[in-house]
Amino acid sequence: MKILDFQVNESGITMNTSNGMIDVSFFTSNIARIRYTLEDFFSDKESLMIVKQAKTESIQWHMHDHEVYLELSTDDLTIRIDKATCAFTYFDSQGNVLTKEPDKGGKTLERIDVMRTVFKDAAELETKLGADGLRVNVDGLQQTVDRQAFRTKLEFEWQQDEALYGLGSHEEGMMNLRGKHQYLYQQNMKAVVPAFLSTRGYGVLIDNYSLMTFHDDSFGSYLWSDVDEEMDYFMIVGPEFDDIIKGIRYLTGEAPMLPKWAFGYVQSKERYVSQQELINTVKAYRDRDLPLDCIVLDWRSWAGDLWGQKTLDPDRFPDPGGMMETLHALNAKLMVSIWPIMNSGGDNHREMSERGYLLGNQATYDAFQEDARLLYWQQANDGLFSHGIDAWWCDCTEPFEADWKGAIKPEPEHRMLINTGEAKRYLDPEYINTYSLLHSKGIYEGQRAATDSKRVVNLTRSAFAGQHRYGTITWSGDIAANWDTLKKQIADGLNFCITGSPYWTLDIGAFFVQNKPDLWFWNGDYDKGVDDLGYRELYVRWFQLGAFLPMFRSHGTDTPREIWQFGKPGEPMYDTLVKYLKLRYRLMPYIYSLAGAVAHQSYTMFRALAFDFRHDANTYNIDDQFMFGPAFMVAPVTTAMYYGPDSRELKGTHKTRSVYLPSGTWYDYWTDQRIEGNKSIVAKADLETMPLFVRAGAIVSTGPDIQYAEEQRAAVIHLKIYPGADGSFTLYEDEGDNYNYEDGHFSTIEMNWRNTKRTLTLEKRSGSFEGMQRQRQFSIEIAGEAHHTAISYSGEQAIVQL
Repeated sequence: MKILDFQVNESGITMNTSNGMIDVSFFTSNIARIRYTLEDFFSDKESLMIVKQAKTESIQWHMHDHEVYLELSTDDLTIRIDKATCAFTYFDSQGNVLTKEPDKGGKTLERIDVMRTVFKDAAELETKLGADGLRVNVDGLQQTVDRQAFRTKLEFEWQQDEALYGLGSHEEGMMNLRGKHQYLYQQNMKAVVPAFLSTRGYGVLIDNYSLMTFHDDSFGSYLWSDVDEEMDYFMIVGPEFDDIIKGIRYLTGEAPMLPKWAFGYVQSKERYVSQQELINTVKAYRDRDLPLDCIVLDWRSWAGDLWGQKTLDPDRFPDPGGMMETLHALNAKLMVSIWPIMNSGGDNHREMSERGYLLGNQATYDAFQEDARLLYWQQANDGLFSHGIDAWWCDCTEPFEADWKGAIKPEPEHRMLINTGEAKRYLDPEYINTYSLLHSKGIYEGQRAATDSKRVVNLTRSAFAGQHRYGTITWSGDIAANWDTLKKQIADGLNFCITGSPYWTLDIGAFFVQNKPDLWFWNGDYDKGVDDLGYRELYVRWFQLGAFLPMFRSHGTDTPREIWQFGKPGEPMYDTLVKYLKLRYRLMPYIYSLAGAVAHQSYTMFRALAFDFRHDANTYNIDDQFMFGPAFMVAPVTTAMYYGPDSRELKGTHKTRSVYLPSGTWYDYWTDQRIEGNKSIVAKADLETMPLFVRAGAIVSTGPDIQYAEEQRAAVIHLKIYPGADGSFTLYEDEGDNYNYEDGHFSTIEMNWRNTKRTLTLEKRSGSFEGMQRQRQFSIEIAGEAHHTAISYSGEQAIVQL
C-alpha cells in the first residue's frame, strides 16, 4: 500500500493510497486520531466511546514532505509515514521512537458480511435459572446478511525494553502484557476496555466495540477486531501515565465525583432477605462500634419468581420508605441489585414487551434504544429510587454469557466462541462489548434528570471505555476463594484502572467459597466457610487489600460475611479486621482528596507501579504491589502462613514477604522506620501486618475514629509528613453527596513540604461550599518524631516551621 496523493486540512491530512484512505487528525498536541477505510468516504457514525467527536481547539502542527516519507508534527508528537508502504512510526518531542508499525505497513482491513439474527414469532423460549442468574434462550434461529463491514488488524513492533498494560480487568492475573495473548469480550470476570499504555510514554485507545484480540506472541504483535465500519484509533503521548490518562478522559469523558459515603465500608452478601435483616445488621455494626456506610440488597428482592422486577416484595419489605428512613437515621445507605433481564409475568416485563423494547430472547431489555433506557429508569425510579434507595448494583451487565455450566471449564478459545456466539445471537456483532456502557448511561442520565441532590453510584460487573463518566464502579465478577485468585486479582484491577477507568473493586473473600465439583466456577477451597480457620486467614488478607481499593466491599455466597462472623474481640482474626476497617476510616480525608483529584485532575488512585516509576524496569513485572495515591506503597500478602483448608495448621512458614522499594527514601507505615530504596527488602507480614510503606515527601491527612464517612466533618485533621524529599498534597472537600461541585462549590488547600527548610506551607484556600469549616484545625507531625504542632487555619496562607 503506497500513498498516491494527499489533502491537507486544518487538523491533519487525508491520504489516498493504493488500497483505501487514511486520515490523520490532531485533537490536541499530544493526541492524534488515525482512521483507515477501503471505502471512498469515512464513517459518520456516532461514537459510543468518544465524547470529543472532532477537534475542539486550534492545534499548531506542521507537515514536511520528504522524498520517501511524510512527517506530521506537533510540540509533543511526530508521525512519520512511509510513502511506499504507509507504515507509521511515532516519535516523542525529543525525537525518540515511541513505537512503530512493521516496515511493510501495519494496517489491514478485510471485507466481511455482518450477520443479523431473524427471530420468528413462533420461536421457542427456554428459561433457566443458574448460579449466574436467569437466562432465556431462543432456539431455531436463522441469520441473514445485514450489511458489509471490516475485520481490522493493527500491528506494532514494540520496543524490547517496553512494558504494556491495560485492556481491562480479566481473570488471568496478567500484569505486563508483553508476550501475552488476551481475548477482549464481555463475560463474568472479564471487563473490557480497549486501551493500553506503554512505559515508553504513550497509549493507544481503539474505538471499536466488537470482539477483539490482543497478541504479542508467536503469532505476531497486533490488535485484531471482529467487526468495524473502519479502523479508528487514537495515539496519546504522555509521557507519564497520568498525562496519558488525562488524554483518555479528554476523549471519553471525565469521571464524576462519587459520594463520600461510597469510600466507606460496604457490607454485602448473598443475601439479606428482608428489611428487618438489613436494619438489624446495620444496628449490629453500630452496637459494636464498627464503621459502616452501606449495606447491599442482592438479587430476589422482588416477589416470587419475577426475576428482574424492580419493585420490592411487599411481604419481606412491607414499608420501603420506612426502611430507608430507619437506615438513613442509622447513617447507612442502601444499594440494591437490579438486572437487565426480566422474567415474564411482572409489570416491568409486560411494559417492555408491549412497547417492543426487548431483545430477541424476549427477556433482556434493549439498552441500545434510548426509549427503552428511559422506561427502564422510570421503572427503577418508581419501584426503588422514589423510596429513598441510594445506589445501584447493575448485575449481569454482560447479559449473554453462556458457559457458566458443567464440571469442566472450557478452553479459552472455546469460551470465547461460546460467549461471543451467544451475544451475537441477540446483539449486533459490531456492538457486543457495549451493552454495559449503554445500560449505565440510562441509569446515570435518569437519576441526574430526577435529582441533583444524590450522586449516582452504580456497581457494574462489566465495563467499557467511557463508562466511568456515568458514575460506575466495576467489580471483578464471581471469583472463587483461593490464594491464587487473590494474587491474580491485584494485576486484574491495576490493568483496569490503567485504562482510564478509575473505580474498580472485588468481592472481599471471593464470591464462591465452597467447592462443587459439578460446576467448574464454584471452586473455592473452603467447604466450611467461616468455620474454617484457613478461610478466615484468607479473608483477613483479602480484607487488608480491600482497605486500599477505590471501593471497600465484602460480598459472596456460601458463608456469612459480617465482621463478627470471623471471631470475637480479643481474637487475632477479628481484631485485625477491625484494625484495617478503622484505618480505612481514619484515612478518609486522604482518600476523599484522591477522589477529588480523580474528578478534577483526571487522577488515578489505584496505581500500577509504572504510574510513578516508569523508568524503573524492576517494577515492570511486579504484579502484587501498587501505589494507593501518591503516598502509599501497598504490598498485600497473597500466601497462606497459618492455616490451610479445614483449619490445617501450617508449620515452618515465614511471616514475611519480599517487597521492592524503588529508588528514594521510604518509611514503614507501622513503625516509621526509614529505609533507602532501589532494592528488595524482607518485610514483616504476620497476620496483623500487611506491609505498607510511605514515600518520602508524602503528606498524609487523616481524621479521627468515625462510624461513617460523614461523621465529625469539623474534626481536627492530622497531617503526617514523611521527610527526606520535598512533597505536596491537595486537601479536597465539598458537600459530600450532590452535584454542586460541578458549579465550583468545593474547596482545595494546597500543602507544600520543603524538606531542607523543614517548612510546611498551607496555601490560601481556593473555593468554598455550603457548610464548609471556615476555621480548620490541623495537627502536624513529622514521621519518627514525637512532637506535634497544632494550628488553626482560617483559609489564608500559613507557613509552619517544624
